[in-house]
Amino acid sequence: MLKQCLAITCREFCYMWRDKGMRYILLLASLIGLLLFAGIYSAQVLQDIPTAVVDLDNSSQSRALVQKLENAENLKVTAHLSNYAEVRDLLEKGQVVVGVVIPENFGRDVSLSRSTNVAMLIDGSNMIYATNASSAVLTITRTVSAEAGVKTLLARGTELNQAKDAYQAIDLKEEYWFNPTANYAYFLVLGLVLNMWQQCCTLAACANVISETGVSSWLQIRAMGISKFKLFFSKSIAHLIVFMVLAVVLYVLCFGVLKLPMHCGWGILLLFTFTAALALHSVGTMMSSLALNAVDSARFGMIVALPSFVLSGFTWPLEAMPHCLQSLVWILPQTWFFQGLNYLTFKNPGWHYMLPYFKGLTIIALVCYGVSTLATGLIER
Repeated sequence: MLKQCLAITCREFCYMWRDKGMRYILLLASLIGLLLFAGIYSAQVLQDIPTAVVDLDNSSQSRALVQKLENAENLKVTAHLSNYAEVRDLLEKGQVVVGVVIPENFGRDVSLSRSTNVAMLIDGSNMIYATNASSAVLTITRTVSAEAGVKTLLARGTELNQAKDAYQAIDLKEEYWFNPTANYAYFLVLGLVLNMWQQCCTLAACANVISETGVSSWLQIRAMGISKFKLFFSKSIAHLIVFMVLAVVLYVLCFGVLKLPMHCGWGILLLFTFTAALALHSVGTMMSSLALNAVDSARFGMIVALPSFVLSGFTWPLEAMPHCLQSLVWILPQTWFFQGLNYLTFKNPGWHYMLPYFKGLTIIALVCYGVSTLATGLIER
């Protein structure tokens, strides 16, 4: 029995290699994706956000604010304009992302500690740009406001330390845990690469059953006395080996070369990845056993694999999704995988915390393989 299983496994390796389309998808798609995403997020944080400034006051206070905007780390003042309409025009054309309009009498109002409004116009079509730009401008305006308040108190005879304490009664210190530099690459690159990996794995698994039952060689295999269980078990071993080898290569590149954060040990990471690969393979195998042909099988697999990354809660919190989806998405192995992966690589919460994720993936694998077993047992071709 062992020799037959080994022969079938080797045969499957050969078939996967001879299929040029599958070979390129498995070997190249994820690696190309890794290079692409690493290049896209190489800047790590957003800087030099194109900014336009309109100074309608031209006072010493307004010029000081403009100077702070020009010196801001995340902003790049690319245009000094004369009116609101010009800012709107540049925003519509996409030449700037944020426009700051300093009103008339700004300097006077600041000097008299009066309330004044600085307009911050932000292109909201790109929320990542918009969020970063808003944070940068608000930080500067709050600093200017505090400085003006301190100067006003000093002019009234208040001592310097008392004036500072009046505006610094609450010292808010912001700390990012697990990703101290708020690095986009740390958060997104691994997730996007493994999204491509799971799609490739699912697509490959979608050929597991239909590639045999859909061809005449199936009758020859049955005539040789090889059971269906032995055949598909051996084929599945070949698939899982390929999936894990590819995952290890991606992990070495991500954690070893790109230096993405990894706070867990290799043992638990690889075991969790293998459990996820098993669940992904079971979904593809189920699609393959239920489909009438290879094309339909691939279509079914992609219908599940393509939207699963968005539904997994990796990029958009599960809690912010409609209530009907919050429970439904847990039937997908990708949800368990990406949620658990985020905890493992950033926080390493330990085996006890990760156990439900292992159980979730294992249950999905058992159910899908069970359906495949029933469906394959009923197929007569």
